[in-house]
Amino acid sequence: MPTPVRADRPVIGLTTYLRQAQSGVWDVQAAFLPRVYFDAVNQAGGIAVLIPPQPFDVASAHRVLDGLDGLIICGGEDIDPARYGQAAHPTTDEPKLDRDNLEDALLTAAIDREIPFLGICRGAQMLNVHQGGTLIQHLPEVIGTDTYQKGKGQFNTIPVHVDSSSSLAGVLGDNTAVDGAVYHHQAIDQPGAGLRVVARSDDDVIQAVELEGVPFGIGVQWHPEQTAHEDARLFEGLVEAANTYRRNR
Repeated sequence: MPTPVRADRPVIGLTTYLRQAQSGVWDVQAAFLPRVYFDAVNQAGGIAVLIPPQPFDVASAHRVLDGLDGLIICGGEDIDPARYGQAAHPTTDEPKLDRDNLEDALLTAAIDREIPFLGICRGAQMLNVHQGGTLIQHLPEVIGTDTYQKGKGQFNTIPVHVDSSSSLAGVLGDNTAVDGAVYHHQAIDQPGAGLRVVARSDDDVIQAVELEGVPFGIGVQWHPEQTAHEDARLFEGLVEAANTYRRNR
């Protein structure tokens, strides 16, 4: 018989993006998110709910969060540079304003409600921009290598050094060493208001930030969903915080 599913698991919302998708005779726009994201949530004990880009405002975000116990702002394409006062670099992706608006509104509502949230790659950058920070639009021009995005969909692995006094270190436990799976060409430049830099790589690129004054608000530049079968600590930490939120609200 199948293993019974616990009825009290916390519900975690995950943002998605629109893609042209083919299925049988159909070739249509569809909400898309790699399975590894919601597998990681399930493995950590949560229920994953996908949130597609759509017309959205902060009131809509509050309605969505009424049914959630936690939130993940997932990876994806570059944020519109106009949001942090810059012109687009030639390598920057075409803006996806619907997704930018959705995630900005969700972050506003999540911070207001103190609902636990995790930003992954683009999600960490979105948190920074939401708080008034800026981004490096093309890392190879700054560090001189393509370490962070080798291309062809192949993740690279880098050592990440976490501040032992941070909330992120508390989530990771005694072992704060992280081998981060990376695939991006942008990164946090100037941190936004209320954000503490809590991890860097050997080249001093910011690899994680956390929002002060909330129970759980972490953004990581690497992709923990890619290695969740070996290291599920971030997802387990989010699910644990979501359980606490669910019990207390």
